[in-house]
Amino acid sequence: MTTLRQRLTFWYTGALGATILVFGASLYLDRRVSSLREIDQRLSLEAELSAGWLTESRRVVERLIVPDPLGIPTLDPAIAAYFEAFRDYLVIVSPTGQLLFLSVQARALPPAAIDSLLALVQPPVPSFEGTATISPQLPAVRYLIQPVPAAAGQIGVVLVAAATNSVLFGPSALLRSMVVSLPILLLGSILLGFWLAGTALKPLDAMVAELEAIADGRSLHRRLPVPAGADETRRLALAANRTFGRLEDSFSALYRFTADASHELKTPLMVLRAGVERTLTNPKTPPENLEALDASLAEINRMSELVENLLMLARADEGRAPLVVTECDLRDLLAEAADTAGILAEDKGITVTTTMPEQPVHLPVDRARFSQMLLNLVTNAIKYTPEAGEVLLELADAGDDVTILVRDTGRGIAPGDLPHIFDRFWRSDPARSRVGQPTGTGLGLAITKWIAEAHGGEITVQSRPGRGSIFTVRLPRGTERIVESGE
Repeated sequence: MTTLRQRLTFWYTGALGATILVFGASLYLDRRVSSLREIDQRLSLEAELSAGWLTESRRVVERLIVPDPLGIPTLDPAIAAYFEAFRDYLVIVSPTGQLLFLSVQARALPPAAIDSLLALVQPPVPSFEGTATISPQLPAVRYLIQPVPAAAGQIGVVLVAAATNSVLFGPSALLRSMVVSLPILLLGSILLGFWLAGTALKPLDAMVAELEAIADGRSLHRRLPVPAGADETRRLALAANRTFGRLEDSFSALYRFTADASHELKTPLMVLRAGVERTLTNPKTPPENLEALDASLAEINRMSELVENLLMLARADEGRAPLVVTECDLRDLLAEAADTAGILAEDKGITVTTTMPEQPVHLPVDRARFSQMLLNLVTNAIKYTPEAGEVLLELADAGDDVTILVRDTGRGIAPGDLPHIFDRFWRSDPARSRVGQPTGTGLGLAITKWIAEAHGGEITVQSRPGRGSIFTVRLPRGTERIVESGE
């Protein structure tokens, strides 16, 4: 079961089916007992009537037994006529067990079944009531044996019997009805349960849809719809909305702090950089101080870059970094990035190769942001590619979307590091900041990811240690694909 609605429907149907089975079994057993009781009462009445009629006849006539045309003793036809209306099996035998009379229903039985009935009344009589099987092809019968002491010497006992299925709407008929109705009831319960579960979970579906929209981290201003009533879904929505309110306040305060701190740091860093540059260009500066000033200027520049990146990301998080979109030929932007990459790669002897379509690839983009994304990718590729390596920039137009690949032959990325490669300030190797290792702010790929997503696209990475990395940017076509940051 993949959804809560399906599980609820399954359990509802299962519970209802079990209830129906328990109820049906109880009803069947009760009906069976009631049917047997009803048959026993009817047999008791018929036995008493039969014995009473024979007793009364014995008072009127001297002999109840007369020979038939073949000379076989049989019940007097005038007396036997009374029993012809019996709807159940009736057997009258002599004290010695000789058959004297069979009712119409009994005469219609197969000979083997008649013999089984006679066996029940052969002296000594084994029991005076019970259930017996007289034929494998016929249902079992309930029987009752009634002695006739007033007709002693002529009549032994009277046996009355009836099939156990002779009761109107007995256990068998009830069982057939339940077998026919159970699939219909289960099908109806499945449909009803599915509808009830869908109705009950409809508010949750709306909440899930809203939560998926909020999950991007930039829509904390949105709130879940609050259902009417006072059930658990309303309480859940209210609690979630309060949580989102607190999260929105916390994130807003964090974004404001980052933006304010970055903005406030810009001016002191500019003053420091201007002072260091002025000192470096002053001919009176002692030569022994120049190396320290150069290192300080490099660190100031790195800090300035970090502050600029933080300020841009903070504005993007707050939705205050809109794109200035114009129609551009992406081949020109890729060529500019390739030229910059060639200059950066010259000292390391890295070969930079570019592959582009011959036809223009026009797409509405923010030219400055897009160039920054490409520059971040090629700079990152050159930084981690050893000397005499290769970096490939590829632009492909698939019609519905445009793909940009930046491939390098660097040291690659460990599988455990790939999920975090676009996280802010994250580095797979803390030793990178040491002397002689490539350094950075840890925000370049985070900014690259934001720029790709702000253009409605996505960026992915494939890498194997020692085999290099491939960064892929996919951008869909269409004027509605641009997404303002934070919206």
